[in-house]
Amino acid sequence: MTQPNHGPLTGVKILDISTMIAAPFGATLLADLGADVTKVELPGRGDTLRNVGPWKGTEPLRWPGLARNKKSLTLDIRTEEGKEIFTKLIERVDVLIENFRPGTLEKWGLGYEELKKSNPKLIMMRLSGYGQTGPYKDKAGFGTPSTAFSGHTAIQGFKDRPPVSPSYSLLDYITGIFVAFSTVSALFHLVKNNEVEGQVVEMGLYESMFRMLEFLIAEYDKNEVIRERSPGLANHSSPAGTYETIDGKFVVLVCSTDSTFDRLAKAMGREDMLKDPRFYTNKQRLKNDTDVQVIVTEWIKSFTQKQLLEKADTFGVPISPIYTIEDIFNDPHYQARENIVEVEHPRLGKIKIPGVVPKFSKTPGAIRHRAPELGEHNDVILEELGFSTEKINDLREKGVI
Repeated sequence: MTQPNHGPLTGVKILDISTMIAAPFGATLLADLGADVTKVELPGRGDTLRNVGPWKGTEPLRWPGLARNKKSLTLDIRTEEGKEIFTKLIERVDVLIENFRPGTLEKWGLGYEELKKSNPKLIMMRLSGYGQTGPYKDKAGFGTPSTAFSGHTAIQGFKDRPPVSPSYSLLDYITGIFVAFSTVSALFHLVKNNEVEGQVVEMGLYESMFRMLEFLIAEYDKNEVIRERSPGLANHSSPAGTYETIDGKFVVLVCSTDSTFDRLAKAMGREDMLKDPRFYTNKQRLKNDTDVQVIVTEWIKSFTQKQLLEKADTFGVPISPIYTIEDIFNDPHYQARENIVEVEHPRLGKIKIPGVVPKFSKTPGAIRHRAPELGEHNDVILEELGFSTEKINDLREKGVI
């Protein structure tokens, strides 16, 4: 990819020393929108994400999408020479993103108070399992356990079976969005207010998911309800759920507003429901949800999926087919939106990855270069810092880079 760096974050320099998914994903989102992101990895090992599946032979397939638009510098910041190089890098960046356990960087003499001596305007984004404070701050934290800790897992699944964890790293990706959002917010504050000092932004993995459960908090606070597991939207909207069509395919329907249900009732030819006191508001439908579900389920079952979607679109009813990834690859809307793009890969030739979102009319983001090989940009970055070829080779031999 050779597109010019013209995203809205062009000019922002970020040092990413985080590993795995959440914080690195946040850094990638920033890189997609133009930020100059240098990923610092341990010499000879690299980010542990390089060894996480799925795989194609020996190639990790998650890495190309999660590490695109970044440069890779191998550097052991635990060594004295590594610390010196790291400090030089800090002088040149706007943001540092890290996800070590609290106190780790301080133990190495690289805490915020020390780093800001080299760069007073530095913004430090800190992510850990449980945050920088509190009795659990020193506990190890990963996405799936943190999802359970957040309260999310407890309400997922069927009542007669154990709680179900998400089938992929949902919390990590949500947290990555928080990482990107909070980083940009801190940068905006710095620039907007002409601040002379940066700040630390920190959060625990579980907190992003917990922030999304406001309904759970208020419900327990005021009604003392401990919500149980549910496979769909519970106590939210009626009708809502997964339904099967006559050709054995599945769709999802949700009527989150009364106006949406009005359109559904007309599509079903059941305008009588709009005058029935059991059904004419969402609150009443929730009280009589069993009856509502029987009516809707039978109606949907009378159509093929294609017929149902055509009718739903005619009446403006939000029904969506349940797509597999194969369906997504073949869907014209995904293609028109460039939601899937193809990039070069050093061994696989080409590989498809997600496109850049959101879309900016004046300063669109872009995939400027593929995910880096381990230490691919060592020489370029160190030469920019003033290191000679001889010194770079010496650092390489010592295992510093």
